[in-house]
Amino acid sequence: MSTPGNRGHSTRSAKKDGIPLGRIAGIPVYLAYSWFIIAAFTVIVYGPALLIRNHSLGIGAYFVAFAYAVLLALSVLVHELAHALSAKAFKWPTEKIVLNLWGGHTQFESFIASPGRSVVVALAGPAANFVLAGGAWLLLQAGVVTGVGDTLTNILMWANLLIGIFNVLPGLPLDGGRLVESAVWKVTGSQEKGTVAAGWAGRIIVIVLVVWFVVLPLLSGNTPDLSLMLITFLVCSFLWMGASGAIKQATLRGRLHLVSASALAEPAVGIPNSATVADVLRVAPYGAPAVVICGPDGRPQGLVDPAAAAAVPASEVFTTVVTAVSTPLADGAYVPWTSSGQELIQYLAQLSGGEYAVVDEAGTVMGLLRQQAVVTAITGKVARRSGRP
Repeated sequence: MSTPGNRGHSTRSAKKDGIPLGRIAGIPVYLAYSWFIIAAFTVIVYGPALLIRNHSLGIGAYFVAFAYAVLLALSVLVHELAHALSAKAFKWPTEKIVLNLWGGHTQFESFIASPGRSVVVALAGPAANFVLAGGAWLLLQAGVVTGVGDTLTNILMWANLLIGIFNVLPGLPLDGGRLVESAVWKVTGSQEKGTVAAGWAGRIIVIVLVVWFVVLPLLSGNTPDLSLMLITFLVCSFLWMGASGAIKQATLRGRLHLVSASALAEPAVGIPNSATVADVLRVAPYGAPAVVICGPDGRPQGLVDPAAAAAVPASEVFTTVVTAVSTPLADGAYVPWTSSGQELIQYLAQLSGGEYAVVDEAGTVMGLLRQQAVVTAITGKVARRSGRP
């Protein structure tokens, strides 16, 4: 499974990713701490089953079960490397590969995709698993492995076959979901519409899996296997969250064209910080437009509170400095009039506060952009005043 990411790789982020395993083809590989959960689950569930089939193994059955977990991790690593190396052919930079509780994921840095290339990169992972399964099958047919080696080779074959088949199911977050995404993308010209369609396909897959492995056995009067039910629950939870996340992100991306500083800003004027309340009442006699205070260098520093300005007695408006009826803007809280889309969102996310002055090329204040307006444009929902966009 592959996911887009942001540029950079901080030490804090690396620690959160898990245990560094080194680099392969220049790509950092991490083993997430959550992997040990699935490893323990594999040992607990598969160890006793292996011991029943082969009593001579004794406690070694649990070591074989752990080897099974390691083989699964290696199979996932090959899967993710196939994503990364195929992406490298298209000059898509890979930030990292992480092996975790759910298998693993490859995170890319910024890149420009197309429907065809997206399919190639997505299907490279399952294809690698099918190759591994085929290689294991050839070893078994040749009879070159025996005993525990034969058991693990069988496991390797079936695990990779199942991983490959499962990942080509046509719904996000599975790799096969990129087929649906790319098909809709090609027809509509919108990647966002393709992602939403693939996300809904992923939700349908979850429903089918739950019906097949849980509902039908219950309706038939059979007692479902508890281990199978637990695995089904975990896998379906992961798939549902991934599909829902894809739908949400695509919906937000589809609204980015609505995010524009010039379109969302309300009228505003700038005055120097040496001005008085009388100047404020002259340019904004009824509390509008918004009044932004600028420093000697012309940079926005604060925002006049209309209620506070109106409360100043008439006898004092010519002697009360405007800074007395204003609130400060965050450092750097001003954006170019032409800013829009993802660039604007990323910049505002770095700022504190909820108001941002909008300036033209000469630095003249043209408007005031409020946080609520940005969030509403992205989500379609009225935002609260607090928090970041």
